[in-house]
Amino acid sequence: MTTPPLTWLYAPGDRPHVVAKALTAGADVVVIDLEDAVAPDRKEYARAATAELLSAPQPVPVHVRVNALDGPLASRDLEAVAGRPGLSGLRLPKVTSPEQIIRTAERSTSAAGAPALYALLESALAVEHAHAIACAHPALHGIALGEADLRADLGVREDAGLDWCRSRIVVAARAAGLPPAPQSVHPDIRDLEGLAASCAHGRTLGFLGRAAIHPRQLPVIERAYLPTEREVEEAETIVKAAMTRQGAQALPDGRFIDAAVVAAAHRTLSLARRN
Repeated sequence: MTTPPLTWLYAPGDRPHVVAKALTAGADVVVIDLEDAVAPDRKEYARAATAELLSAPQPVPVHVRVNALDGPLASRDLEAVAGRPGLSGLRLPKVTSPEQIIRTAERSTSAAGAPALYALLESALAVEHAHAIACAHPALHGIALGEADLRADLGVREDAGLDWCRSRIVVAARAAGLPPAPQSVHPDIRDLEGLAASCAHGRTLGFLGRAAIHPRQLPVIERAYLPTEREVEEAETIVKAAMTRQGAQALPDGRFIDAAVVAAAHRTLSLARRN
């Protein structure tokens, strides 16, 4: 059983030295950002530098977050990076409709096929269309929230105000057969305790993994989303019992297990084997 990434580390596309450090920071995926992290007068340079980097395979999967699909820069971004041997995926910001996914898949298809697409849902309209977006095209490999823009769109101040939207994304991804959605970034790179608490909450909502904006956040995210020793022991007990006897059953400690519980136990053990 394969497991999705747990960590996505963003790096600004106009700072190649930061990208180079990100590639060796230990993240499962590095996301080169051509959008929010790059000033308008640096967009062209960021695009050219990213295209040059991706002309060769990279040591870890590299995604590129292009500029907003409804703006003038996205088509140039796609033309520059699609089909490059070092590109593993495209992250699409401010998606609001399935048609945007379809058009992007068609525009970015090369001789090697369409790259893996990942949609960022950052508005109330996007959340309302979450399932339709998640089902839009076979090239779409995942969805996630962009919480900074979503907060502004909804006028939400307290973190709990986003929980309904978070659950909506988790359910939409699962209903579409996509991997579990990762959490949005935690913007305070010094607040590692807050990051850990936020990850713990995200895990209870059904998220798996998280985007990061600094390498120091990576081990906190991994610890939060990897199973604890107790969870691994419980999963091993469940799997062993299922191998001994088929069908639903009660364990000696009184816990009832069935096929769904066994499947969850296998997922836990698969995550634990990452290390």
